[in-house]
Amino acid sequence: MLKIKNISKSYGGKQVLNNISFEVKESEIAVLLGESGVGKSTVIRILNGLDKIDSGEILLDNKELSTSGHSVGMVFQLFNLFEHMTVLENITFPLEKVLKLGHKEAVKIAMNLLEKYGLKEKINEYPSGLSGGQKQRLALSRTIAMKPKVICLDEPTSALDPMLTTNVAHNIQDIAKNNFIVLVATHDTTLLEKLNCTIYLMEKGQIIETTNSKEFYENQNKFPKLKKFVAGDIS
Repeated sequence: MLKIKNISKSYGGKQVLNNISFEVKESEIAVLLGESGVGKSTVIRILNGLDKIDSGEILLDNKELSTSGHSVGMVFQLFNLFEHMTVLENITFPLEKVLKLGHKEAVKIAMNLLEKYGLKEKINEYPSGLSGGQKQRLALSRTIAMKPKVICLDEPTSALDPMLTTNVAHNIQDIAKNNFIVLVATHDTTLLEKLNCTIYLMEKGQIIETTNSKEFYENQNKFPKLKKFVAGDIS
């Protein structure tokens, strides 16, 4: 269980997060939804130790989340792959250097994931030779290989052809089924239709409406702010 409790964050006097709280269980997907600048990516960055909270607390399995371990994995918006390394090396390198695994074991883990995500034939390619969808699957494979408890995805459809949204949703759903805690920061409402998730609509650093995706699509009128956002009315 991941517990975000009353966290706040400011940059240069501007409050980006204002008393945010929510919980995500194992095998669940939480979607932080909102326009750019509402604070959703800041939550992701804080979980990954890239930023620090000003106040509040973050608990994982009832213990304070440590930024020194590998309990949280990140799939960045632009993937952040090692461009000078092959597809295979992109996964084996952190396994060997960070987790201190032997080369043979690292290769075995990498090959299993690359086969699962349809990249087995690309092991000797470099990221520059991959499509956007392939790059994302490689970034996802690299993250899963590190065996975190929490996986965060920042704008997972923004760098991809809209036609790939279904594939992205399938991969996210598959991650959750494998007992990960999954957080997705996005403004892409089409992704919501394809996920079984809890939606946290954010505005000005706060969560302003919350519901399960199934409940929302069964009765949108119960959630007027979310309905308005999904309709594209951000006035």
